[in-house]
Formats: sequence, structure tokens, C-alpha cells
Amino acid sequence: MRPVGEKPTTVRNMKTMFLIFRTAFYHVIVFEFIEKDTSTIIYPHNITLIVRFVVAITGASGCMYGIRLLQELPGEKILVMSKIAKEIIPYETCIKIEEVEKMADIVFDDDDLFASISSGSYKFDAMIVAPCSASSLGKISNGLADTLITRAAAVTLKESRKLILMVRETPKSAVMLENELRLARCGVCILDANPGYYSKPKTVEDIIDFVVGRCLDQLNIDHDLYKKWK
Repeated sequence: MRPVGEKPTTVRNMKTMFLIFRTAFYHVIVFEFIEKDTSTIIYPHNITLIVRFVVAITGASGCMYGIRLLQELPGEKILVMSKIAKEIIPYETCIKIEEVEKMADIVFDDDDLFASISSGSYKFDAMIVAPCSASSLGKISNGLADTLITRAAAVTLKESRKLILMVRETPKSAVMLENELRLARCGVCILDANPGYYSKPKTVEDIIDFVVGRCLDQLNIDHDLYKKWK
């Protein structure tokens, strides 16, 4: 059926199909190809998609990674901070907890296991834990879901969605490495907070942006946070 008020474009020698062209991260145009005789009639459909990300900040050093991620992610952002993370943020930065919460569209407490993101029926596109503590890593790897952060991570895994863990710990014990390996085999992206220096960073912010940029790369989000290797 032709959309009301839209004029078709005729293209020769094409098969009936649906193609999706991404014009922005959360806006697409769907072209409907309807075969008719030797021609194909194209009807454009404008569709707005809502992208939704869960950002978790746990009790590891490096809270600025999660904060910068909130500043750079498009779409709807859902934030969960652990109790220790809320203590670390004012210790490591000059940013108040209330200011961090304003960067998100929705904020949940880590002990709120009735929150929407604790259910697989609630749709979100990806979850990023930045930074991810060794404790959170161990719980997620072993299926423990006693907090909202670990429960949401378990949901992300079981629903086969994108899960990125920005682990910020060094050196690593064999236990930590085995936990990472188990999750990597399940398709989880283990993204250590390891900056590259080929972009010639000049400030601490540049170093943070490199790691955050690599996270955005995993989500296929365009950015200019660091200079790509050529």
C-alpha cells in the first residue's frame, strides 16, 4: 500500500525487497520496493527509532569513563550507580552526584530490583558498565544478580543484547582473567580502560576520550573523540 501523500519513484530491473538506510543513529528511511511488470516502484517511509542504553557505574576507580559516556551517547540513557560509585565520584572528580544524574533520562537505584531494566521484556539496545569493578565482573560472570546492575547485565546476556564491560583493574589475577574469558566466550565485549597513544593525547581528558571513543566504536556510533589510525 502506498503511503498517503508520498510519490513513488520507478526504478528498472530491481527485485522486490526492503532496504533500510541509516541517515542518523536513530533515524532511518525505509524504502519499499514493489515489483510491477519490469519496473519497481519505491515508496519512502520515514521512521524514527528510539535507541536506549543502560549505563552502569560501579565502585572502581575511573568513574569519569562512565560520566563521559553519558555525555556522548545518543538516544535515551538509563543510569544506575552503585553505592560505592556514588562515594567515588565526588572523591575523584568535582562533579556532584546530582549533576551526573541529570545527564541521564532515567535513573534507578542499584537496590531497585523492581526497575524496568530488570526484566527481559523491557527493551534496550545495549548495556555498558563503565567502569566495571572486579567484584561486578565476578558476579556477572558467575550469574549472580543480587543488585540492579548485575541483574540488568544478566538480562542483557540472556536476551542476546550488547554488553560492554569497561574493566578498570590492574594487575589481574587468574580468577579475574577466567571471569573475563567466560564472558568473552558468551559474546560480552571486555573493553579494558587501556588508552592508545598514537592519537598523541595532550591532556587527561584526551586519554579518557580515547577509551570512551573505543566504547562508542563497539556500538557503531560515529564520534570524533580521538584521531583514528590511518
